[in-house]
Amino acid sequence: MQTNPYVFNGAHGDPIQKDGIGRQCNTAETVRLDVLVVQRQFVDTRTKAQRLISEGNISVDGKVITKPSTKVSPLAHIVVDKGEDYVSRGAYKLLGALQSFTQHGLPNIHGLRALDIGASTGGFSDVLLRHGASHVLALDVGHGQLDSRISQDSRVTEMSGVNIRDVQSHDLPYRPELIVSDVSFISLRLVLPVVARIANYPSHIIMLIKPQFEVGKGHLGKNGVVDDANLRQQAVDDVLQCAQECGMQIRAVIDSPIAGMHGNAEYLMYAYLA
Repeated sequence: MQTNPYVFNGAHGDPIQKDGIGRQCNTAETVRLDVLVVQRQFVDTRTKAQRLISEGNISVDGKVITKPSTKVSPLAHIVVDKGEDYVSRGAYKLLGALQSFTQHGLPNIHGLRALDIGASTGGFSDVLLRHGASHVLALDVGHGQLDSRISQDSRVTEMSGVNIRDVQSHDLPYRPELIVSDVSFISLRLVLPVVARIANYPSHIIMLIKPQFEVGKGHLGKNGVVDDANLRQQAVDDVLQCAQECGMQIRAVIDSPIAGMHGNAEYLMYAYLA
């Protein structure tokens, strides 16, 4: 898949140079990477910069940096890989799933009515729309996160400020035939029973499994990373067991093509509900 990196070439040589927005700076000084990314106007907020950095989308002088607070030269050579201009890098997680799961029975999603749980800025919704979903319900417990390119699409119904655990089928304009999920700070074992309750029969389920939100805080290492491979496997197994108990047929599980926050390993599950 071809990417579209945005590059800033920092100047080198003189002790005093101008930075990316025309201010003088001393090469001996350093600045936080997330601050510099905003100063260079790659994104407009530090929150967005931190997400790009944590997901491994920014390299400094040829080296990928995943810690937003890393101190770098204000004249550093920075590459921000924004891919094919999806509204978030998370889109590539679902893209990887769609490409892989077609081998396991996932149909062409063109014309399907979908639900995106944990829509956030709309990375998954973006992929669904580009692949021809007839409508997407973009649901998230937060407010005001959905990118305007998604929220203004006539095929999208924004459901912000909604906790998936509280949703009943009558709260939705339709029973979705395709459900995707990228949620944080909640176990999928709390989400799956709701999915089974509100889904169309049959339906296709694609969920991003994040072990860091399945194993419990006591099992998290530095920076909230699940370092123990056995714990990661147990987290996946627990989610799969819950899905099966909810009547879902597990079709496939793959590694996410992109790591999660702070480099956490994540996985994608494809299940069928009939």
